[in-house]
Amino acid sequence: MPDASVPHPVPGQPRVVLLAPLVTSPLIEVGAYSYYDDPDDPTAFETRNVLYHYGPEKLVIGKFCALGTGVRFIMNGANHRMDGPSTFPFPIMGGDWARHVDLITGLPGRGDTVVGHDVWFGHGVTVMPGVRIGHGAIVAAGSVVVDDVPDYGIAGGNPARLIRTRHSAPDVARLLALAWWDWPLDHLTRHVRTVMAGSIEDLEAVRPGSP
Repeated sequence: MPDASVPHPVPGQPRVVLLAPLVTSPLIEVGAYSYYDDPDDPTAFETRNVLYHYGPEKLVIGKFCALGTGVRFIMNGANHRMDGPSTFPFPIMGGDWARHVDLITGLPGRGDTVVGHDVWFGHGVTVMPGVRIGHGAIVAAGSVVVDDVPDYGIAGGNPARLIRTRHSAPDVARLLALAWWDWPLDHLTRHVRTVMAGSIEDLEAVRPGSP
């Protein structure tokens, strides 16, 4: 089975990287086999694609996610005050202005940004702070995600709206119960074709422990 610790999993394609082996920040968590594709410098994802990440909020990305070129996560550190005459962050410029740092500390935030398992992001998606994107979701190219996306939802646009769900509510519940992304890797390897192209009934028939 493929090695989840190898940064470049696709032979001859340096533009594709697995993110988990590359991430160093304790504020970023990425599950196994989630990958990013970029012809320029995919290994710089942590600094080029996760922006204004001054903490303490986390970015959590699940397993088996596919991130197209230019996917960016805007974190809570991008916030400015909006309750006064000006939004300009004077204290960060230093000098005498620095003594007013209390004016930019403790700004309200939306908490962690959380991406579920098996999520596909199209080219150039921007995810705003504190968004939660459910398991199995798809985000269309060029979208700006400002609100949560449900499990197995397809969202697109600026701001992104839910276009439809990939499955009915009962079938989504069945898929979440199956949680194929948590299957033992050797079992998952034996049933890749079913995971990719089978029906939900087929997937239920080969779940670990099934007869």
